[in-house]
Amino acid sequence: MLETGNPKYLTILNMIIDRIKNNELVPGSKVPSENEIIKEYNVSNTTARKVLQEIEFAGWAVKVRGKGTYVNNFVIDRSAAKILSFTKNMIEQGLTPSTLVLDSEIIDKDWLITVSGKLYSVPGPIYKLRRLRLANDIPMMHETRFISLSCCPEIYEHDLQGSLYRIYSEKYHRIIEKIEQDLSAIKLDEYSKEKLGIKNETVGLKVEGVTFCDGELILEAEESIYRGDKYKFSVQAVP
Repeated sequence: MLETGNPKYLTILNMIIDRIKNNELVPGSKVPSENEIIKEYNVSNTTARKVLQEIEFAGWAVKVRGKGTYVNNFVIDRSAAKILSFTKNMIEQGLTPSTLVLDSEIIDKDWLITVSGKLYSVPGPIYKLRRLRLANDIPMMHETRFISLSCCPEIYEHDLQGSLYRIYSEKYHRIIEKIEQDLSAIKLDEYSKEKLGIKNETVGLKVEGVTFCDGELILEAEESIYRGDKYKFSVQAVP
């Protein structure tokens, strides 16, 4: 049923976009045609045509002459050998990044994490922060950060919907020296599928890491889940 109060084309457009976000219309699949929109929503051909024009203009789909309009297939290429924030990574690929803070808490003790077979300790107290990261309003990853409050006191008073790396640098003058990470493929659990807006079975990419600043000082630990259908990690090796 179409919502009242909004232009018809906008309501239909948002309904189709929701189907893309929920993976009901997967990348490479055909979006409803002009005739299908007319029949399903009882609208004019002018309205149906505008829906298809706007969905293509917004980057959700691409029109193939003589064949129809298809869901755009974009895959994020993230280098595993380069320190790069999510925000900068999305902007470099022509996408609009955004962040939703899910929840947070302060933990009054050190946080232990094992990366590459080595046990690391993030000095407490810890600020545990969970965020959902999006590109063009599509959930791409959800992350949990364990930030040392001894390195970044009262970080919770800052705007945490952007790049944490920028906050570390500009507000606390912390220079990130290196990041140790493990990358593994996992089956997404129900929590991850819910947060990422995925209904069917999809492989995820789990990243566990430790960030060092000012030499060997541990700034934070990370446990993040990336969408396997939207990400590929590239590694560069030299002899």
